[in-house]
Amino acid sequence: MNTNNSKVAYAILRYAVAIILLSHSVFGMFDGGINDFGNLYLNKVGFAPFGVAIAWSIKLSHVFCAILLVFNKYIRLASFASIFVLITGIIMVHFKEGWFVVGGGRNGVEYNFVLICVLTAIVFLNNASRPELKQ
Repeated sequence: MNTNNSKVAYAILRYAVAIILLSHSVFGMFDGGINDFGNLYLNKVGFAPFGVAIAWSIKLSHVFCAILLVFNKYIRLASFASIFVLITGIIMVHFKEGWFVVGGGRNGVEYNFVLICVLTAIVFLNNASRPELKQ
């Protein structure tokens, strides 16, 4: 793949993940979903009384990471922070539901798995484009 195509592919991946992180977070900020997740899930699995604060931290980290991805800044930080949240979500919420988000199951790990793979690719593409990291 030539350099121009790599840059376009890299931008598409960054923007796509940013849109997903933003849409997954912003709607919950306005429909009460974040507070519900904090109160109805996190507090009940042992994070009380901090469940709502943790839920808001998670969603605000998604927004912050999306902004970093859009502006192509601190890509490793944004990607690793998001990957950490996604892996934690798999462990705490999605793993017990199986693989499929819909179809063969409900609320499974496949969505998080794809995002983790794309964020990992973004890190590698970002490193490949930085001359100081080339050997």
